[in-house]
Amino acid sequence: MTTKRWVVTGGAGFVGSHLCETLLSRGHQVVAVDNLITGKRENIAHLEADPGFRFVEHDIVEPFAIEGGVDYVLNFASPASPIDYAQLPLETLRTGSKGTENALELALAKKARFLQASTSEIYGDPLVHPQHESYLGNVDTLGPRAVYDEAKRYGEAIVSAYRRSRGVDTGMVRIFNTYGPRMRLDDGRVVPAFIGQALRDEDFTVFGDGKQTRSFCYVDDLVRGILLLAESGYPDPVNIGNPGEFTMLEFVEAVREVAGGSGKITFHPLPKGDPKQRKPDIRRAKEVLGWEPQIPLHKGLQRTVAWFRGQLRPGATP
Repeated sequence: MTTKRWVVTGGAGFVGSHLCETLLSRGHQVVAVDNLITGKRENIAHLEADPGFRFVEHDIVEPFAIEGGVDYVLNFASPASPIDYAQLPLETLRTGSKGTENALELALAKKARFLQASTSEIYGDPLVHPQHESYLGNVDTLGPRAVYDEAKRYGEAIVSAYRRSRGVDTGMVRIFNTYGPRMRLDDGRVVPAFIGQALRDEDFTVFGDGKQTRSFCYVDDLVRGILLLAESGYPDPVNIGNPGEFTMLEFVEAVREVAGGSGKITFHPLPKGDPKQRKPDIRRAKEVLGWEPQIPLHKGLQRTVAWFRGQLRPGATP
C-alpha cells in the first residue's frame, strides 16, 4: 500500500477522530485540523504519539496552509448536533461556507482529492421515502435547523462550483444518523440521549408520538464507506447510512435491551422542523463502492453503551 497524506478538518470531532484513527492504522499520514469548539482533544490524545499524526488547532473559517504535499482533504468541520448549532448558529453557517471554501482552496493548491461531509439533512423533512441522491428535498430555510441544513446545502453547491470552474477533484458523502464511541452525552442527539437516560435509570424523553423514524449507522461502517468514496474518484453525492429503519419507540426498546434502565417513556412536543422519517437509499453506494453496512444495531449499541459506561464512571469526563 502506498502511504498518502490526508488532511482531516474537524479531526478532533466524533466522526473526524475515527477517520484519523483508521487512516493511521492503515499506514497513512494524517494532519487533523480543529478549533475544538465542539471537538475534543481527548478524542485524538491516543493518536498524538504516532509519528504519522499531526494536530493543528485552527478555525478553518480563517485561511490556512499545510506544509508539504497533501493527497486528500476530508472536510468534516462543523457543529453537527441540534444543541451545538442552536448555540452556534453563525459559526455553523460560516464553517459551512467560508470554511468549506478555505478547505477547497487547500485542495486546489495541493492538487488533492477533496471530500465534503454533507448530510441527510439536505433532504429536509422528506416527501420521498427512502431518500435517494437525486431527490432535491423539502427544506425550510427559516427554521431553527436551517443554519445547519443550509450550510451543508451551500457546501454542496460550492464544492460543485470548484469542480466545474477550478477542476478540483471532489466528492460528497451524505451522512445519515451515525452513532458510536466518542459522541458527547450532552450533544442533543437521540443515541446519547437515550443511552444516558438508560444508564442513569431516568425516564426516556420521546418527542412527538414516537412514530417518527431514523436509520442508525455505526461509525465504523460510516468510516469504511467514506474512505472507499474518497479513494474512488467518484464525483457525485453518495448516501452512506444504514437503511434499517426504527421508530423512536422501537429505538427506546433497543437501547433498554442493551443498556437496561427502568424509566418510563415521557412524551414532549416535537421540535419545529424535526423530520418525520429518514432512511437512506444506498443503491448508489452498493453499485459504485461495493459498500453496505455490516454492523447491526444491537452490536453497535453494545459497543456504544460500553463506551458510555466508561464515561459515566466517577472521575470520567463525559
